[in-house]
Order: sequence, then structure tokens, then C-alpha cells
Amino acid sequence: MSTWITTPIDGWLLRGAVALENTQHGVLPHRLPAWARAQSTDGQLAMAEAQPSGVRLVFRTSATAIELDVLPTKVLYAGAPTSPHGVYDLLVDGGLMAQAHATGGNVLTIDMAAGTTAFEPGLPTTVAFTALPPGEKEIEIWLPHRERTELVALRTDALIEPPAGAGKPVWLHHGSSISHGSNADSPTQIWPALAAQQGGVELINLGFGGGALLDPFTARTMRDLEADLISVKLGINVVNADLMRQRAFGPAVHGFLDTIREGHPTTPLLVISSIYCPIHENTPGPCVPEFVDGKVQFKATGDPDEPGKLTLSWIRDELAELTASRAKDDANLYYLDGRELYGEQEFAVRPLPDQLHPDNATHHAMAARFADLAFGDQGAFGGR
Repeated sequence: MSTWITTPIDGWLLRGAVALENTQHGVLPHRLPAWARAQSTDGQLAMAEAQPSGVRLVFRTSATAIELDVLPTKVLYAGAPTSPHGVYDLLVDGGLMAQAHATGGNVLTIDMAAGTTAFEPGLPTTVAFTALPPGEKEIEIWLPHRERTELVALRTDALIEPPAGAGKPVWLHHGSSISHGSNADSPTQIWPALAAQQGGVELINLGFGGGALLDPFTARTMRDLEADLISVKLGINVVNADLMRQRAFGPAVHGFLDTIREGHPTTPLLVISSIYCPIHENTPGPCVPEFVDGKVQFKATGDPDEPGKLTLSWIRDELAELTASRAKDDANLYYLDGRELYGEQEFAVRPLPDQLHPDNATHHAMAARFADLAFGDQGAFGGR
């Protein structure tokens, strides 16, 4: 029988988390700090930022067995099929070696039609990885990107220590549910994680499902975080939430970028517009879900003839013009049309399964495109 060594879970073990909250059971990683969370009453954002997309435990060890006690919160949608369990990806020296999932835990049921939620508390459970290769190695455990995860205890059959060597450049990214991970199969399969691996950088992922809304507290969070490279992917959420009108959008983007620049005046900053999404190219929000044969499909319901409403086509033109104007005085500001990551041709081959979010294969394709366009020699991040 193994002799287990328990290591307290604190900041040195975690990458990709902005803050840790002490809970009844352990610690909860957050991707927004407490002061920012206090400035929003939006339940969707609260749920999204507490889902640890891009958050991972990283350490060196000669252990051949690892146990992680967790308390997951499963999200169910009334009228929809049960979602699969969140996946834990274990990497050894950078390569995916094993996957696991946590059963049990809390259950949050959301009724989108009625606008109500129901919460059923559960108990912690254990995620185990065994038969790891002997010898010293670097371990990464990527937490489920769409499953709130309280970390209760970490046990190994050998001592652990911080990774050796100098850290990689830090890439700070903000975006919508697509950056959060949407329909990716596991946390290392989301396009920002794949792109970070290909670009040789450390990811801090502030992709929030439904939450890329130009919130000032998100910009201030980005301003205050250490980063060597920064990107913001904007457009889809302000359209599908029907959040603002044309008069407000440009000044809001300027203010968002101004705030980031207060803390990062010369850091390479890449503004990315939305990928191709037919339902919102020329039709504004709001966007509403419908269940068709037990599967969710999204539909744009806005009136294209209503003055001032936002569409993706309009926003791309606005972002291109806005960044070009600012770049005259900001040599480190860049723009990337999101359709270069996924455009009409890609949609014809791999359509968006629910009309809004890409599938796992498309996450891989987008990551490869982004790595080439952003991290390539001629890209915004190529000269780091």
C-alpha cells in the first residue's frame, strides 16, 4: 500500500487562476478577483468565471500515483439531455497521458424557459491517476473547463515541488464561450489551450461563457495581471445579449483598451473580432435557445431594420477601423478578423452544431490558425 503525502493546495500549485476562495471544503479557483465579482450581479458571469477553464495544477514529482479530492458542480438544463461529466486532463512532461472525471458532487439545474435555478448539494469525490511513469517528471492536471471545481485535497505517493526552470511568456486572453471552451471535449482541447501549447506560452484564460461584454471590471482585472502578450476577442456576446447599440459600442471598446493600456502600455495587444456565425452576421440579438429533438439550437430574434442594433458584420468593420485609428499612436496594437480563424468556407465543412459554438475539431483548426497568424514570425506575438 502506498504511503500518501498530502500537500496543501495554494497559489504556488495553480496556474491560470486569478484568485482562490477558501470554502467549507477546500479552495475554489476563480478567474475574476473578489472585488470584480462584487461589481456584478449577473448569475451567468458568476457561474462562468468560477468554471476553471485553463486552470491547472502544475508540479514536479517522482510520484506514480496521484489522488485529487474535489467537489464538482454539475450543470443541468431542464428539458435537455444530461451533459457529460467534466474531464480532468493529466499531462506528463507536456504530453497528455490520462483522463478522468469526477462523479457525484453538487447539481445546479437551470430552466432557461422559466428563468429559474435549483441547487442540490453533494459530497466531495476523488479523481485518481495511477501507473504513472517512474522518475522525476512535470505533472499538469487541467481542471474541467465547464465544471466549477472546489479543490479539497491533493495526495501523492512521493513529494512534490515547484517546476524547475524559467517560466514561459504569459499570454492573457479574454473572450466569450468559444474561448471558454464551448463544445471542446476536454480542457486541453479548447482553442486557447491548444494555441498556447503551439505558441510556447503560459495561458491565463479569461474566456467567460456569455461574459465578453466589455465590463470595466474585466478590463481592470487584465490591467492588473502580469502578462507578456494580451488578446481580447470581442463581438458575439454584445450581439446575442442585445446589450448595447452602435452609439455605445465604440466608446466602450476604447474605454476597455484604455484601461488595459494603463497597466500594459507597450505589451503586444491583439483585438480579435468574432468568428463567422450566420445567425448573427446580419441579424441582431437577442439570441434565444430552442430544443430540437432534445438538442439545443440557438436562434437570432432581433429586427435587422431597427436602427442602431448590433450585428457581427457591423462590429467587425467598427473594430477594424477603431484599431487602425488607435494603432497610429500604439505600435503594439493589432487586429485580427475572426473569420480568418473560422469563416464561411470552414462553416461549409464543419458547421456550428448549435448555430453558435464550434465543435472539438473546429477548436483544433482555430488553434492552428491562431498559432500561425499570431505566434508566427509576422504575427502580433511573433516578435516576443
